[in-house]
Amino acid sequence: MNFFCRFFFIAALLLVCQPASAEKRVALVLGNSNYKHAAMLPNPVNDAAAVAATLKGAGFDIVDSRLDLSAADMRRALRDFADQARDSDLAVVYYAGHGIEIDGTNYLIPTDATLQRDTDIYDEAFSLDRVLLMIEPARQLRLVIVDACRNNPFAETMKRTVSSRTVSRGLARIEPTTTNTLVAFAAKAGLTALDGNSKNSPYATALVKHIATPGLDVRRAFGFIRDDVLQATGNRQEPYVYGSLGGADIALVPVPAASTPTANPQSETRRDFELALQVGNEDAMNAFLAQHPDGFYASLAKLQLTKIAAEKTRVAATEKARLAEQERARLAAEGAQRREQEKAAADAKAAEERRVAAEKTKQAVQEQVAEVERQQIAATPPAAGTPPEIIKMAAADASADEPAAGPAAIERTQGPSFASLSAEPPPGQLVKSVQTELRRVGCLTAAADGEWNTASQRSLTLFNRHAGTKFNVKLASLDALDAIKLKSRRVCPLICEHGFRPDGDNCSKIACAEGSFLNEDNECEKRRAKRPIARREPVERSHRVARERPRPEASAPQSHASGAHASGQVVCDRGGCRPVERGCHVEWRTFAQGGPYEGGGGNVQICR
Repeated sequence: MNFFCRFFFIAALLLVCQPASAEKRVALVLGNSNYKHAAMLPNPVNDAAAVAATLKGAGFDIVDSRLDLSAADMRRALRDFADQARDSDLAVVYYAGHGIEIDGTNYLIPTDATLQRDTDIYDEAFSLDRVLLMIEPARQLRLVIVDACRNNPFAETMKRTVSSRTVSRGLARIEPTTTNTLVAFAAKAGLTALDGNSKNSPYATALVKHIATPGLDVRRAFGFIRDDVLQATGNRQEPYVYGSLGGADIALVPVPAASTPTANPQSETRRDFELALQVGNEDAMNAFLAQHPDGFYASLAKLQLTKIAAEKTRVAATEKARLAEQERARLAAEGAQRREQEKAAADAKAAEERRVAAEKTKQAVQEQVAEVERQQIAATPPAAGTPPEIIKMAAADASADEPAAGPAAIERTQGPSFASLSAEPPPGQLVKSVQTELRRVGCLTAAADGEWNTASQRSLTLFNRHAGTKFNVKLASLDALDAIKLKSRRVCPLICEHGFRPDGDNCSKIACAEGSFLNEDNECEKRRAKRPIARREPVERSHRVARERPRPEASAPQSHASGAHASGQVVCDRGGCRPVERGCHVEWRTFAQGGPYEGGGGNVQICR
């Protein structure tokens, strides 16, 4: 009993531990050229041979290729392939030769068919529906490729037993009833395909080119085939595919599994070195050297220590140069003695020279690190399974003259670059440092708050314009920070509000002299004096005054001497006003009637 239990346990364990079998892919390739009762076709045999060779080279488990088949041979080939497709995952049938469509059904014609009557098609040819039924058991994909859309050579001699029966040009449209089934025609339904002038037809040439591309979805493959055929035939032949598939990609040839790369004996050392680079200080590098005192990565660690020291020297020199420049500017603004100003200027110049020397030292160390990395790439063979394109890119980078070529090659072949893992300030601190430097050179007026907003981007744009640089204004970078630090004086011109003018690093209010004012151009302009304006009365008003002036009823007598002879009335004309004589009276007359005023008339004295 114990023996049988152990036996069944071991058998079950062996079954479970076996690797999963790969997909089974089978194909049937048929090509008919030498027809006995029709003109010979030159290309189908060549096309079938090319397709069979392509599928065999693509690793199909079974590729059954048969040429110039009679009806009996074709029936036997279909039966044999039905057995092979029963337990397959992908089943492909390719047929090149004559085909015919009668009453909406497509038929594949063997080489010994006579087709004297239209009803002979049922005995001498094989319907496309039978081929689809034969590959229906395939589990994943059923594909039928028909390169038989040529002119029907039997149409002229074939007798019609029923007048309503149609025999069309080309093949008829087909809609597969089984899921995951595709039927590909060399030409759209109702149209004929071209044989071309070469050994293979345009459709077979494109099919061989794309159908066995590893990992290419079969729908995209037929899309590329369509484009190539349209181009080769001048848009006279358009291949077509009927049927549908699901959302997952289905490729006739899967992508080959990548081989497992050989383990690098220095992988642990490299990992420790990358961790030390991520920490990015002297203590981490010293700890790495204590653990790995020799080898390539130890040399890189020593170079990184030199680089860290050069960076410290550069930062200290930059700060001293900035302080010296500020002291010089302060003494100049306060009007200090000439000796003090000259001493401050000399100190600022010396500090700037030390800063430039520190920058050059840092650059030299970076180039040395890059050179060591390039040499390491050139000396290290590529890992097993590395694509040839990656190897070529790495070799090109290793042979380039730019310092950045070494790190780039390491990123493509071995992971992150050593130089790219160097210590960098946090993003917030970097933004604040760039903003502080932009304020120092006069390009930013807002506060350095660590937020890279629109004002900060505008200020870096101003710096690019006036300093001749081309930094990306969308983000703050170390390169931009280093370039701004190199400027010891104001870069962006001082911009003052209206009413103020630049005065050194400050804005002074503009005071205009008496009698002047500040115009829109921020300049003082002399105010113009007001002058009296002469105006002329209208003619109508002068006439109205003339009419209203002589009113004797409202006038008083002006002469008391002639009162004895006056009638108590007064008359006025151009000569003045006088009493009306006794026995006379006053009447209103126009100028034409003898009135005194032209255009208006007036009162006159009438005596009788």
